[in-house]
Amino acid sequence: MDATSGAKVSASQPRIRVGRALKPIVVVFAVLYFLIDGLFFGLIKPFGTWLSKFRIFSRLGRWVRSLDPYSTLALFVIPFVVLEPLKPIGLYLIASGRVIDGTLLIGVGEVLKITIVERLFQVGRDKLMMVPAFARCYEFLMSWRVYFETLAVWQAMLRWARAIKERGHRMLAFGENWLASLKRKGG
Repeated sequence: MDATSGAKVSASQPRIRVGRALKPIVVVFAVLYFLIDGLFFGLIKPFGTWLSKFRIFSRLGRWVRSLDPYSTLALFVIPFVVLEPLKPIGLYLIASGRVIDGTLLIGVGEVLKITIVERLFQVGRDKLMMVPAFARCYEFLMSWRVYFETLAVWQAMLRWARAIKERGHRMLAFGENWLASLKRKGG
C-alpha cells in the first residue's frame, strides 16, 4: 500500500520508473562505447588488413579456420576478457590525474582488441555463426547498432568525425605542397 494515497503499489512500478530514468544514461554510454569502437575500428582496419598479408597471420588464419565452432568462439572471447578491462582501468588512471598513462592504456588496449577481434571475426565468421547463442548476440548487437546510428547524437558525431578527417586531409595536403615548394626553391 502507498502510504499517501492508500492505493496498492506493485513491485514492478519502481523498477519501471528506475528503468525509464536510467535508459537515457544507458543510451549515452552505449552510443559513446560504439562510437569509440567505431572510430578506432575505422583507423585500425587498414592496419589489420596490412598485418593479414604476413605469412604468420595467414598460417594463423588457416589454424583458426581448422577449429570447430566452439573452439573458435573461445578464441574469439579471449581478447575481450583480457583487453576490455583496460578501459575502466584507463579511466581510473585519468580520474586519478595520470591522464597520459590512462589515455595510452585505453588507446593501446583498443588498438590490440579491435585488431585481434576484427581479424578473428573475419577469419572465423562462418564458424562463429554456427554457434546459436553467438549468432543471436551478434544479431542483437547489430540491431542496437542500427538503432544508435539513427539517433541524432550519433549523426552529429559522424559529421564531427568526418569534419576532423577532412581537416586532417587538408592539413596533410597543405604540408605536402609546402614541402614540395621547399624542394623546388632549394633544388
